[in-house]
Amino acid sequence: MSVDLSAAAAFLATHGRILDQHRLQLSLGNGDPEATLGALTAYRNRDGGYGHGLEPDLRCAESQPGAALHAFEVFADLAPVTHPHAAALCDWLASVTLPDGGLPFALPIADPAGCAPFWVQAEPGVSSLQITAICVANALRVAAHDPAVAGHPWLDRAAEYCLSAIGALDGQPHALVLAFATRFLDAAHTRYPEAAALLDSVRRFVPADGIVHVAGGAEDEVMRPLDFAPLPGGPARTLFSREVIEAELRRLAGEQQDDGGWQVGFVSYSPAAALEWRGYATVGAIQLLAETQNRRPTR
Repeated sequence: MSVDLSAAAAFLATHGRILDQHRLQLSLGNGDPEATLGALTAYRNRDGGYGHGLEPDLRCAESQPGAALHAFEVFADLAPVTHPHAAALCDWLASVTLPDGGLPFALPIADPAGCAPFWVQAEPGVSSLQITAICVANALRVAAHDPAVAGHPWLDRAAEYCLSAIGALDGQPHALVLAFATRFLDAAHTRYPEAAALLDSVRRFVPADGIVHVAGGAEDEVMRPLDFAPLPGGPARTLFSREVIEAELRRLAGEQQDDGGWQVGFVSYSPAAALEWRGYATVGAIQLLAETQNRRPTR
């Protein structure tokens, strides 16, 4: 499973955001944490949250939970470096968390230019397992090296909402809800003992091949095994056979395009978002393949 790292870097230099260029270099061991934080801070608001298109299809200026999940990804990339902005993001999330402990899918948007309809039409007074689960999953990755995030009361409150909501699932969830709930349980298993039993309970919703169609998305849009279990070593990987995961890793490596980047399998809602998602996907592919390679046993 070989990829052309030089071509990936060239793709990002040509088409990618500065933030994703820095994230790629971090994943290759050549990054500058201070510069990466500077690039992330460009998306930060005074309230401690993030907006301004950090989530490519959500281009409004206001702080949004959808942008928070991406900010946590960057803070996780920076490990073992920590920054007070990560705990401040937890403060902001606590301020918009609903009474049941969940986050709304999106908050009101003043200017919907460039925003996908599903963000604009979200109900700000209704908790979303989809957005809460992936926010908490990424925050738990940060908490693994940042004591300020690990000890923040928002984290346990939001996690308890996720655990309860996952336990209440009684029918096939939407593919994105299922994928993000599974990733939350994968990240949560060392901190919350009930996560292991809940992971067993969602197995019935995940087919052996891991291919789940995304209702409401593109005709051929699906969640795949690595969307449910991207990180090696976690319990979510046990949802699939070793052969399925190996085949998916080979498929991912083989999907590098002639221009050095990766495509995404969903519709983007602006020309800028289309390129930004490709840069984001390119960083994600390199990170996933590199981490998997590093976890392989040596002989």
